[in-house]
Amino acid sequence: MTIQDAGTARPAGRPRSEKAEKAILEATLDLIGEGMGISELSIEAIAARAGVGKTTIYRRWSNKEDLVVDALATLKAPVPPLAGESVRDDLVTLLDQMRDESGHVRTKCVMNIALSESDRYPHLFEKFRKIAIEPRRAAMRQVLERGMESGELRSTLEIELAMAILTGTMVWFTKWGDTADRGPELAEGIVDQVLAGIAP
Repeated sequence: MTIQDAGTARPAGRPRSEKAEKAILEATLDLIGEGMGISELSIEAIAARAGVGKTTIYRRWSNKEDLVVDALATLKAPVPPLAGESVRDDLVTLLDQMRDESGHVRTKCVMNIALSESDRYPHLFEKFRKIAIEPRRAAMRQVLERGMESGELRSTLEIELAMAILTGTMVWFTKWGDTADRGPELAEGIVDQVLAGIAP
């Protein structure tokens, strides 16, 4: 093989690498979704399900916790684009994404099983919070701060409490409530009800 041949052959390995990484992440989620707790989960089991060698996994992740964090993070969509024209509309967009994600049975199952071990793996869930949860909280915080500056919300609003009320209510409905007959209107209803209490 010439130097030129070697140079042209290198890019061909990248799609295979990305394919292996996706298979590893999917295998991790599949095993958790089938009821395997994080403590039971092993690199060997993940490798067997993904059809790769253990060394392929260890080249990408130094330990099981980091792999699980990245796998769980794939279940969370990026923060949706916000128009920035109305506090109400932006809050509805953020909450509706929460509602939409809760409709995926696999996602709900995986997250329920994984989060049940949060006390046992605090480092794992702290990393997950920073990667997947905090960007969403930051987006909502910015929306509320903007509303306080524009006068859409009262200047004395306790932002952390308002965020807890908004997201906590959506979590309650999607986890324990009946959302079947509410659909997309659920996010609007929550936001409108909360704004009625915190608007000037």
